[in-house]
Amino acid sequence: MSRVPMAELERLANAALRRAGASELQAGATAAALVRADSHGLASHGVSRVPMYVAHLHADRVDGHAKPVVRASKASAALVDAGCGFAFPACDLAIAESLRRAQDTGVGVAAVTNSHHFGAAALPLDAVARAGMVGIAMGNSPAAMPAWGGRRPLFGTNPIAAVFPRRGHSPVVIDLSLSEVARGKIMVAAKQGKPIPPGWALDEAGQPTTDAKAALRGSMLPAGGVKGAMLALMVELLVTSLAGAQFGAEADSFFSDAGNRPRIGQLFMVLDPGAFAGTDAYAERVEALLQAMLDDEGTRLPGARRDAAQADALAQGIEIPDALITELRALAGEEGRA
Repeated sequence: MSRVPMAELERLANAALRRAGASELQAGATAAALVRADSHGLASHGVSRVPMYVAHLHADRVDGHAKPVVRASKASAALVDAGCGFAFPACDLAIAESLRRAQDTGVGVAAVTNSHHFGAAALPLDAVARAGMVGIAMGNSPAAMPAWGGRRPLFGTNPIAAVFPRRGHSPVVIDLSLSEVARGKIMVAAKQGKPIPPGWALDEAGQPTTDAKAALRGSMLPAGGVKGAMLALMVELLVTSLAGAQFGAEADSFFSDAGNRPRIGQLFMVLDPGAFAGTDAYAERVEALLQAMLDDEGTRLPGARRDAAQADALAQGIEIPDALITELRALAGEEGRA
């Protein structure tokens, strides 16, 4: 493992994506988002995804020159078309549209269609928290979980996230996959040849497995049993029906180089506390609940671990496996560079 400065890691990821055919817009937004995920301690959604994204560019699973556009618009709502490019430029546009509408009307909602993998769901909400707004994000993904009682993968891991800004403190950040774990963690374990804990996944025959590679060929288990399965259904319906996006079962796996353009969707909601009970009431209620949590010894606020990881990354760089650094340099055409 080696420590790599964030700026250098972003430069490498950007160079690899540009060399594979992505535009400055697509490569820049994607590289920045991946490094930000690594800086938050979310390695499964960080630059470890670059080889997969490069493969998707080569296989025409993503349009490296797409320009996201607003396809439909009303006072508080917008539909953003990602144009089958990477998700990150489209998500940036959706957040900007949602924020603008929330500032005008109190609520802003933007759906993204014809999209791709959007990484850690809470990261696009950073700008929302900085604006003093409450944010909610969700998205679907290629089928990885069966409907409750079924065996055939039908829903994605369908992450959902929320941010709650605080006065004088970092926001509360809630970010979870609706599978028992994010599929990216299994991807990392498979690459490293490590087993996964029992209870994470099933193999192709529907049997419990600790083999990460078998899990990638099989299906994930929902978090919380039937409750997690119902939440995954809720996200799938919200995202696909409002965005006109493809179901997870219609999108080929991200972990395969070959396949279709996924055309999945995301949904972002921004709420201005000032349009409801007011910013003072909002801040008082948030702090009262958080203090009650902290009064219970051993409690940790959601997002605190990310804050610590980001501070460490800014000061010392991001810890990256040497093999991944070598692979990134090769993809960027910089083999042998120290």
